[in-house]
Amino acid sequence: MKARIHVTLKNGVLDPQGKAIEHTLGSLGFDGVNEARQGKFIELDIQETDEAKARETVTAMCEKLLANTVIENYSIDLEQ
Repeated sequence: MKARIHVTLKNGVLDPQGKAIEHTLGSLGFDGVNEARQGKFIELDIQETDEAKARETVTAMCEKLLANTVIENYSIDLEQ
């Protein structure tokens, strides 16, 4: 099963990389970008066929390692 995890900073957390992207896009002539936020994308191939167990396992991975839950949110998409 494939697990796709998107990790983003929580609203209100300073995102200096997002600000740099926003500024640079404006400098390159891409007007109309009001805000840019950046994050991480992680794709895992896990040996689990039960979706509930896979979600539980990947959630534990996110809570323990993949995301800093104090300042980051994460979402999980599973695919057989």
